[in-house]
Amino acid sequence: MSNDPLVLVKKSCLPDVMQKTLEVKRLLAMGLISTVQEGVDQVEMSRSSFYKYKDHIFPFDELVKEKMINLSLTLENQPGVLSQILGYLAENGVNVLTIHQTIPLQGEANVSISIEIGQMKMSLNQVIGGLRALPGLIRVTIIGTGS
Repeated sequence: MSNDPLVLVKKSCLPDVMQKTLEVKRLLAMGLISTVQEGVDQVEMSRSSFYKYKDHIFPFDELVKEKMINLSLTLENQPGVLSQILGYLAENGVNVLTIHQTIPLQGEANVSISIEIGQMKMSLNQVIGGLRALPGLIRVTIIGTGS
């Protein structure tokens, strides 16, 4: 099992039992429950199912041990879009290491950003979600990690 390759799958594609396992783990980590039994009762799953999957499924943030993430962004070619993104990252403790922007074509610019996440104020998923909510950002994708 330790040589099994890891895969990245959207949570919505996972079977219900795996999603519930993640939820119990989240509740435990946040201190909202104190026992596994409380968690499985709350999400309506069996303890045996929880124990079957608990050591094999993890939120992406837990697996990202590296401090550097490479992002690919597609931005609308509008004044201030990149500035707003950089401000959002700075406000959330993300250190921008490098930026590369292409010349905008057909109203869109591609930007690659390398960020350091060691001092982030929230989870990587929350930061990415916040980026996606910013006006002018068309797409953001994690393209790599490093240390």
